[in-house]
Amino acid sequence: MTPTSLPLSGRLAVVTGASDGIGTVIATRLAALGAEVVLPVRSADKGRRAIDTLRREVPDAVASTRTLDLASLDSVHTLVETLRGEGRPVHLLVNNAGVMTPPSRRETADGFELQWGTNHLGHAALTLGLLPLLREGRARVVHQTSIAARRGRFDEQTIDPTPYDAMASYVQSKIAIGLFAQELERRSRALGWQLTSTLAHPGVSPTNLLAAQPGVGRERELGARRVIRLLSRLHITGTVASAAEPAVLAATAPASDGTFFGPSRLIGGPARATELWPPFRAEADARRLWDLTTEAVGPRFAV
Repeated sequence: MTPTSLPLSGRLAVVTGASDGIGTVIATRLAALGAEVVLPVRSADKGRRAIDTLRREVPDAVASTRTLDLASLDSVHTLVETLRGEGRPVHLLVNNAGVMTPPSRRETADGFELQWGTNHLGHAALTLGLLPLLREGRARVVHQTSIAARRGRFDEQTIDPTPYDAMASYVQSKIAIGLFAQELERRSRALGWQLTSTLAHPGVSPTNLLAAQPGVGRERELGARRVIRLLSRLHITGTVASAAEPAVLAATAPASDGTFFGPSRLIGGPARATELWPPFRAEADARRLWDLTTEAVGPRFAV
């Protein structure tokens, strides 16, 4: 299966987290397939470097940046208003950005635990806010989850546990992403929104999620990243480039090919359609998650 089934010429794609790593690769691949790509970024400098990287691979790419901090609902709303003001339908939205396991509890600008607020709520607000443009574009929405979410189930008490548990919060944010993706698809079908919601996971690769990130209180990269980098060189886990492929496939494969995509082996390998993990099948959890989410993001993002 190759991600060439959906012609992207003339289509507008918005890719979060595209200022480095997997996100830059996703944006570059979509640009190579003909899409105009918008990269919402926190850092203007990193955004410019990402555009330069993209254009080295795709010299004739049409690509630009916008400002976005997913840890601020005000910032999400500003981007939504900007894109709505530009008045163009959005054909692809790839919710790829994320943070992972800050060593101590941190909050978003709105007082939510950082991983929950960034990984899930920020993306959910962006998706809901852009819904008119997504409907107009009969869009494909791609949500990026993690192998950390393949077991367990949604637990409201573990969203922000006391005492702080970085991995437990991360897992809940990634389970929430999967549930939101499924509920968005169900509601689109029931309400005639004419968009498709798909889900991807990148496997394991030496991305920047485990790198030194002073902004989340991590002054040096985690030892696990050094191990993953070694395993990647030995072709046991994926590379940054291969880890981007499931999201690209989720963005471009025909709807009949499935709604969940990952590497052929759990931690690496060529991208393919895969079976939905058990935590994402719980429809009651998905409905509860949807209600919690819309309440948390507030009326500015009401459907």
